[in-house]
Amino acid sequence: MQNKGLVRVFAILFGLVCLYQLSYTYFTYSKEKDAEAYAINKYPESVENYSQLRQEAEETYLDSIGKEPIFAGITYFQAKDKELNKGLDLEGGINVILQISVKDILKGLANNSKDPAFLQALAATDEVQKDSQNTYLEDFFTEFEKIPDATLASPDIFANKNLSDEITYDQLNDQVKPILRRKIDESVTSAFEVLRKRIDKFGVTQPNIQRLGESGRILVELPGAKDVDRVQKLLQSTAQLEFWEVEPSQQLFSFLQSANTIVKKEQDAQKGETTEEATDKEKVVDEIAAIAQEVDSTATDSTATDVDEEDAIADLLEDAEDSTAIEAEVNPIMDLIGAPTNGGMVSVAIRDTAKFGQYIRRPDIAKLLPQSLRYTKFAWSKPVKDATVVDLYALRGNRDSRPELSGAVITDAAQSYGQTNNVVVTMQMDGKGAKKWEEMTGNAFNTQGRIAIVLDNIVYSAPGVTSGPISGGRSEISGDFDVEEGKDLANVLRAGKLPASADIIQSEVVGPSLGQEAIDSGIMSFIIALVLILIWMVFYYGKAGLFADVALVVNILFIFGVLAGLKAVLTLPGIAGIVLTIGMSVDANVLIFERIKEELAKGKIQKDAIKDGFNNALSSILDANITTGLTGLILLLIGTGPIKGFATTLLIGILTSLFTAIFITRLFIDGYGKNGKELAFSTGATKNLFTKMNVDFLAKRKLAYIISGVLIIGGAISLITQGLDQGVDFVGGRSYTVRFADDVTPTKVEGDLVGAFGSAQAKTLGANNQLKITTKYKVNETGSAVDEEISNTLYQTLKPYLPAGLTYDQFTSGEEDKQVGIMSSMKVGPTIADDIQNSALLSVIGSLIVVFLYILFRFQRWQFSLGAVAAVFHDVLVVLGIFSLTYKFMPFNMEIDQAFIAAILTVIGYSLNDTVVVFDRIREYFQEHKTWTLDENINGALNSTLSRTLNTSLTTLLVLVAIFIFAEPLRGFMFSLIIGVLVGTYSSLFIATPIMRDTVNKVGLKEKKPKLEEVPA
Repeated sequence: MQNKGLVRVFAILFGLVCLYQLSYTYFTYSKEKDAEAYAINKYPESVENYSQLRQEAEETYLDSIGKEPIFAGITYFQAKDKELNKGLDLEGGINVILQISVKDILKGLANNSKDPAFLQALAATDEVQKDSQNTYLEDFFTEFEKIPDATLASPDIFANKNLSDEITYDQLNDQVKPILRRKIDESVTSAFEVLRKRIDKFGVTQPNIQRLGESGRILVELPGAKDVDRVQKLLQSTAQLEFWEVEPSQQLFSFLQSANTIVKKEQDAQKGETTEEATDKEKVVDEIAAIAQEVDSTATDSTATDVDEEDAIADLLEDAEDSTAIEAEVNPIMDLIGAPTNGGMVSVAIRDTAKFGQYIRRPDIAKLLPQSLRYTKFAWSKPVKDATVVDLYALRGNRDSRPELSGAVITDAAQSYGQTNNVVVTMQMDGKGAKKWEEMTGNAFNTQGRIAIVLDNIVYSAPGVTSGPISGGRSEISGDFDVEEGKDLANVLRAGKLPASADIIQSEVVGPSLGQEAIDSGIMSFIIALVLILIWMVFYYGKAGLFADVALVVNILFIFGVLAGLKAVLTLPGIAGIVLTIGMSVDANVLIFERIKEELAKGKIQKDAIKDGFNNALSSILDANITTGLTGLILLLIGTGPIKGFATTLLIGILTSLFTAIFITRLFIDGYGKNGKELAFSTGATKNLFTKMNVDFLAKRKLAYIISGVLIIGGAISLITQGLDQGVDFVGGRSYTVRFADDVTPTKVEGDLVGAFGSAQAKTLGANNQLKITTKYKVNETGSAVDEEISNTLYQTLKPYLPAGLTYDQFTSGEEDKQVGIMSSMKVGPTIADDIQNSALLSVIGSLIVVFLYILFRFQRWQFSLGAVAAVFHDVLVVLGIFSLTYKFMPFNMEIDQAFIAAILTVIGYSLNDTVVVFDRIREYFQEHKTWTLDENINGALNSTLSRTLNTSLTTLLVLVAIFIFAEPLRGFMFSLIIGVLVGTYSSLFIATPIMRDTVNKVGLKEKKPKLEEVPA
């Protein structure tokens, strides 16, 4: 090897850089352990709420020392920013995919057009999107084109005053489409920036936010975040801040009296009774559908219900939603409200809000509004904790139902404290807003009125103006906030409003204690696997194996150093990728050592044997790693979250493994032998192992075809009859990992859950006191109210199995020391589940095509490509068949999810790795043994690589079995890889090569002694 000095310098410098990058992680870890010890010492377990107090104490401790130098001027805050990122499955936290509503953006661009063609196209697009792989906008264009004579540039649609500078009525649809695409992209970009600003102020370290293609989807990962409700509100709040003048309550009260008369007469008429007779009766029943959607802003102009408002008040309507009838009071409306106040509102009992909303939304009652209230907008007040009533405000509207002043004028906001030391949010307006604010407050002062501050159609406060017009643009929101709510609201207002609603279509929540367990199991499997590999290499190759071990340790340093330097995220599948890389990186050293042994057996001196061994192995090493790398690259491109983490570590591991095996191991071997020292590449137990193998593999190919045929047909029948255990990734739904204090029976729990949800599954996950519960209940519905309903139903259903006294908050919370309750949860909407399923299929097909083309390029014969792809296809079918046959009785989770797709692609890469090494040796034999028959060349090549094949398979299996045993959450994933390695080793010997041989014969190469140019190049 030339330039040894340069390689040595580069390796040392690269190693030092990696140590430098990892030092930040060490500094962070040491200080956080100090903080943990401080908190434990300050709050022992005997203290009430010790877990929360410890967490606050740790944060306080770290804040206090955050700017103090630790080493060489590095502070904790600096180290924390540069430490090795841990994924949700290792640290706990929240991962969501938000769908920005393109429909809302289109409606906004169309100025909320009521054009029939526009509304028809939107409705049709909503339906098509359920099974479509296109973006919402493309499907909207398609559906709009189906409507006869419909034009996007209609003055009633997009050629409106808002878009008049860009869209004119004479433009064709194809001219309008690019403009709308750009406008949609700008709106999604705006939403992305708004969310990024909100998240930056949320308080978690190393958040990750990224757009996903052109679909309007945004991925948000918040490692370490625990408060799910707070995160959901932060992400989904549109922050539609508005300022409205409040109508006097006397007019509202008069309207309600008139409405009451109509409803009362109607009820009396239905019962055939006089007013006097009805007065003597206490109650009569009148059916009503009391659903949350009927308790919105109750706008009399039939404005559509705002989703955010439904979410905000849905928790107050539980009693009303469960009711199937209302009682006819003596005064059906007036009996529901309290006495009118000077505040411009009336109070309604929370339990009666659904009933009340049903009444005043009726078109015949809306007509009773006097001319002065014709454009009134009704809105509920912000619910106050533990209150029994909620207030209804009449907001002074206009023909366009637009507020006097919007939140767009807010330039800054901050959480502060009011005169009574209550939490408030102060706001500062720009010049234009300040002028309008002074005008509005002046008018309110002159009329003794109030101004309602409305956020997402909820009235947070409606202060009166008692000291004259307010100049300078300062305003304040109060609303029974706690400090966190005040900070979040100020954060949202500073960041600005979302241009459209954002629905959580996929979410994953992992508790911190489950994350710590994952770290422990991952580290354990890592250490066990590493020790096994190190011992095996020394046992098999002696001192040369020791040199390979040193290179392997250097390789691990490089992998973690690169991960830290790139700020990549380390996940549990990522640890599996590293450990798997360790097993596969041994393959390069095995290939090199086996080739050196062959050269020594030919009688070459050690120096020449080492040189030729490295040179001869290089082609096989490169081909094998490139094919594996191609599958890893596909994973990186299509994967998200843990799968991307797996692909990242796999690709980094391949590159560092190549460097350490080819260069670092070579440095040690050359350095040892330069003084004439003899280096044996075997031990007494392995010296002549596999050296005189003469197995006729091709003679056994028909038996192999039969065995494979039986496995594939049996698996295919099982796939057709009972299918696979598809996870929520692919079918949509919600899943929860729930831990109990004692062992539970899954079938019994599942029976209770089916009674509550209609359909549900409960399966043991790891220990017998932990279940994975999945349900499709209300899978098509989004919003925090639905999530709250389902988790509350889950709690009530599982209550008999939980410790006495465990509250709902304890069941759902993310406490550090939590041992019972929801440990993690996931939600996947049906639309994104369909997308995941299709991308998974495309990734597998894409990897097969890419590999076929690469092998065709390298070996110049389609027969080699066919043999390799056939073997891979065989391996995938066998793994799928075994999963289908065994998932019902295996004692671990065998769901088909994104992690399983990663496993399938890894199996493809491994199988190709093995096959390419064999093919490379066959090609070499064709060139060396020109007088041998085709079968002799193939059998000779297979026998010569048998030692390497079995060695690599054994070391890889040692790694996988170690992970399988110690990393409980990854057992299904590891099981697929174990099966894949076994089947992949078998297929490279008995499927890929025989198929290549048989297809070569079928195209005319049957000569006893083929010429060189007639065999694969």
